[in-house]
Amino acid sequence: MWEESVGVPCVIDCPLGPALLFVKTSQGKEEGRRFYACSACRDRKDCNFFQWEDEKVSETRLAAREEYNRNHQPPFTHRQNVERYKNFVLLPLSKKVLEFHQWLLPAEWEKHSDHQFLCDISSAQLKSPSQLLYPLENKKTNAQYLFADRSCQFLLDLITGLGFRRVLSVGTPRLHEMIQSKASQEDFRVRSLLLDIDFRYSQFYTEDEFCHYNMFNHYFFGGEAARETCRKFLYQDSGERVIMVTDPPFGGLVEALASSFKKLMAMWKDTEKEGHNNQEMPVFWIFPYFFESRILEFFPSFSMMDYQVDYDNHALYKHGKTGRRQSPVRIFTNLTPSMIVLPVEEGYRFCTICQRYVSSGNQHCEICNSCTSKDGRRWKHCVLCKKCVKPSWFHCKNCNCCALQNHTCEKTDAVCFVCGKAGHKRSTCPSLSHTRTACQADKKERQKTLKRVKMGICKRSAMKHAVFSRKKVKNKKKKT
Repeated sequence: MWEESVGVPCVIDCPLGPALLFVKTSQGKEEGRRFYACSACRDRKDCNFFQWEDEKVSETRLAAREEYNRNHQPPFTHRQNVERYKNFVLLPLSKKVLEFHQWLLPAEWEKHSDHQFLCDISSAQLKSPSQLLYPLENKKTNAQYLFADRSCQFLLDLITGLGFRRVLSVGTPRLHEMIQSKASQEDFRVRSLLLDIDFRYSQFYTEDEFCHYNMFNHYFFGGEAARETCRKFLYQDSGERVIMVTDPPFGGLVEALASSFKKLMAMWKDTEKEGHNNQEMPVFWIFPYFFESRILEFFPSFSMMDYQVDYDNHALYKHGKTGRRQSPVRIFTNLTPSMIVLPVEEGYRFCTICQRYVSSGNQHCEICNSCTSKDGRRWKHCVLCKKCVKPSWFHCKNCNCCALQNHTCEKTDAVCFVCGKAGHKRSTCPSLSHTRTACQADKKERQKTLKRVKMGICKRSAMKHAVFSRKKVKNKKKKT
């Protein structure tokens, strides 16, 4: 059973903006009705918004929903937070207090007396909000796994080395923070605009430095004013080149993310129509390597770099580990691969045939004519599969493909999830685009059958159902 996003509506809202339209599929067939759910929260515990696509909602329920959405908005607007911050920085060190998600002014202490505080906040700490705020680590919603200093510094050095002077930081607060901290240096000319779903950052950045943004539905919580802020930032004034760097939650839907990124790229293109003909906005998309096929499906011009991105507060994604323990996170970009220079001191080298930097274990395969490794280990070529595979895989005659030596052989079930045919996966199924029409026909046929049963036309089917129900009741009685 799978849940897929099939579109983004613009009128049905939850606290995190327009909801997404989902459909449950099994073997290419829709299971039940399509429904709207929260774009960012895949867990109902985080956002319980749910509505059937064909459901008629009463005026009373709509009013209750609007009231619910209002009650689940941040306590202060961005502008109010900016004014509060001005008062906060003037306080003596002993009176600078931060609660779990917001700092408090002295008049507010009594209301929060039973909460945990972080006191004596220094000016240096205020410039590092990503280290000051408690990270939200729900991998399906916020997933605030923050870049380690090594990766953050590498990205910034790479960006400046390529000549970019503006960085649209989409879900990358640590990178934005590093850029902001160096803004006072005379020889540093890079500027950044942070787009992030975590509204807590509005307490530290002005409206020109931060926009409250949902990357799953391209929603600016600040309305047209915030959208205009982003549009102005993307305008390349005096030849200042712009690049978008994004680090989405790994549990998010690639289709929804790709849709939002394309809209941001279109916004960039519209800022100067003559100068952007047949060009794409430069992008660094930070994501695990096993999503490569999905990303290339939406952005064919992208390619994956070998650089391993690591995080401070993630137990697994750490630099220096080997084998399957090393970080699977990579950089996907539409820039020319040869332009992305990776650090030689970390073991990366330049492949003159592929014209790109690769990891030390990624050896060039003469048969594939490519450096084929995805995970940093040296892969081996399988003549029967006609491609390179992981070093721990072996060719299985029953499955007719390479797999782990101790895998469960499932020759009869090794088929596409959508169409049921062998030879390809669900993500590359050629009939994927035609599935929905067939599903709708199957759905109508099932509805007709149910009507016939109710009308007594299919008496035999109804009798079978009744007998089956009686057997279930008898079995339950026996068990009790």
